[in-house]
Amino acid sequence: MNHTIQQLSVFLENREGRLDDVLDVLAKNDVNIVALSLADTSDYGMLRMIVSDPQKGRASLKDAGITAMLTDVVALRVPHATGSLSKAMHQIVEGRVNIEYMYAFANGSDAAAVLKSDDPLKVVDILKGSGFNVYSADEAYRANQ
Repeated sequence: MNHTIQQLSVFLENREGRLDDVLDVLAKNDVNIVALSLADTSDYGMLRMIVSDPQKGRASLKDAGITAMLTDVVALRVPHATGSLSKAMHQIVEGRVNIEYMYAFANGSDAAAVLKSDDPLKVVDILKGSGFNVYSADEAYRANQ
């Protein structure tokens, strides 16, 4: 079972309506957004999303003239308990893997932290080997549905 998932990423110009354009394309193509993160600079934003069908999402955006890319990430199950995320990060640091960025979303009785690293398969191995649960692609793409 594959425990990395694909994240859909879109560079957005910082101008009115650009985010709406992306969301509208996904909605019209029946691509559900499970989680998202939007970060900005003065000139552009980076929209990162976990969606129900990453390939369809990317193709739909491309057809609409919007550049999008897919990136392998890991979605870690994080119990709602103090220090849970810290314990996972400690294991990753001990495994000598760098986390480039992270965002999280609530998912029922626990949460998910989406982790981007230069070696997602190693992150999965470290986490699973340390007793942490990692979402499979099927679980992540249908979270909260």
